[in-house]
Amino acid sequence: MSSENKIYFYPIWLRTWHGINALGIIILIITGITMNSGMEKSLISFNLNIKLHNYTGAIVSLNYLLFFIGNLVTNNKKFYIVKPKNFLKRPMKQAYYYAWGMFHGMKAPYPLSENRKFNPLQKYFYIIIMYLAVPLVIISGIGLMFPEVIFNKIYDISGVLITAVIHSAMGFFISIFLVIHLYVASIGKSPLDNFKGILNGWHHI
Repeated sequence: MSSENKIYFYPIWLRTWHGINALGIIILIITGITMNSGMEKSLISFNLNIKLHNYTGAIVSLNYLLFFIGNLVTNNKKFYIVKPKNFLKRPMKQAYYYAWGMFHGMKAPYPLSENRKFNPLQKYFYIIIMYLAVPLVIISGIGLMFPEVIFNKIYDISGVLITAVIHSAMGFFISIFLVIHLYVASIGKSPLDNFKGILNGWHHI
């Protein structure tokens, strides 16, 4: 559905998921850093910090089902389909635009349209984040909450240690992605234009 120079990219279910996910991820990052910082004192007690992290993690995990199921049953899934043609050329072209082209008057190589919500570089990163990093951080998080389900040893290395490393590594990766995501979202007609879109559902071309 479109209106003049606007495209309705973000239906209510997607905006609901995005809002819950954004707030949850920020809380998880803060509590995760606090738990692993080695600081003996923090704004809240260590036990409360763990509970907040675990409860928020459970909410974000359940919320992920909304994203996953929503992408299965709606047209939103078409934006995550990767075409094999020019598999590497397209994201490299977009990366060149971000690094040099947009600062020198170059037109965006992959402008958004009703059939393209993400440029190739965004699409690849979103797929990696949403279908690899997030599931891994959820599964490893559940394992750390219930360590009895984890293998005791994996190649003579503690299963809990491996699970904790995977959880921290994926959490760090998602944190870096969040910073990049916010920066890219500020690129538009105005720094706040794309943020307005995720609130009202409409993206301005």
